[in-house]
Amino acid sequence: MKNYLRNFFDNWHGRRHHKVHRQIKDRLFRFLFEKDREALLQLYNALNGTNYNDSSLLQVVTIESAVYVVMKNDLAFIIAGVLNLYEHQSTVNPNMPVRFLIYLAQEYQGVIEKAQESLYGSKQILLPTPHCVVFYNGDREIPEEQVLKLSDAFENKEQKADVELTVKVLNINYGHNSHLMEQCKILEDYAKFVAITRQFASEATDRKAALNDAILYCIQNHILEEFLRKYRMEVLGMLLEEFDVNKYERSLREEGETRLATLLNRLFSDNRMEDAKLVLTDKNLREKLYREYGIK
Repeated sequence: MKNYLRNFFDNWHGRRHHKVHRQIKDRLFRFLFEKDREALLQLYNALNGTNYNDSSLLQVVTIESAVYVVMKNDLAFIIAGVLNLYEHQSTVNPNMPVRFLIYLAQEYQGVIEKAQESLYGSKQILLPTPHCVVFYNGDREIPEEQVLKLSDAFENKEQKADVELTVKVLNINYGHNSHLMEQCKILEDYAKFVAITRQFASEATDRKAALNDAILYCIQNHILEEFLRKYRMEVLGMLLEEFDVNKYERSLREEGETRLATLLNRLFSDNRMEDAKLVLTDKNLREKLYREYGIK
């Protein structure tokens, strides 16, 4: 069985250049580690070289959807005075530092609201030290590890900034960051699961059957076995939803770009420069002009 698994992943690595555009994104990653505090603690230990063994020490503070929330994050928890902010990404995003800055502001607002001391008082309110990590598993090749800085986005590079925020980006595609994977088996299993699911989906016409077969394959080969046995239908639903959403968004985007490009060409040809400028932000005008020019 070990040889069979090795051959499977060797073949997968050899065919990686065949891109599967539909990604398994943050939802499954978050679901996996939210459901298993022991796994989350294992991930923390692997990242920080610690050996905590009591998951009750984790104080989960993940920002959820709410009316007053600016942005919600994937996973956030406090342990030993450290606020750990974890994000999963399947696309390269250079704006993660500013996103983490927004998350951090919201998290600190919660800490301040719970503090007995006033923010305007004479006693300093202690804040947990932030640690920001992105777990990347997209198609694009990136280094094993890299650091993004908030200051990379600052316009004036000559002026010394008074604030900085750094984000560690880890490539968790299967075959990368082997030392980290060795320290956190569930992360390694997750990387295997994503690789297997992508491969099954890329070679099938019936996506639901292929994803179900991928889950069954992982259960039979002890990859996230207990988790998949317990949450098999939920995981299948998330995978199908993720693939369908990406397909819909891509189709809508492609269709929208084609229609808009056609409309802009017609407006330029008719020297309607003001309308061409307004149509980019005025949806009602855009629809009116689509009808006027008969653009379907």
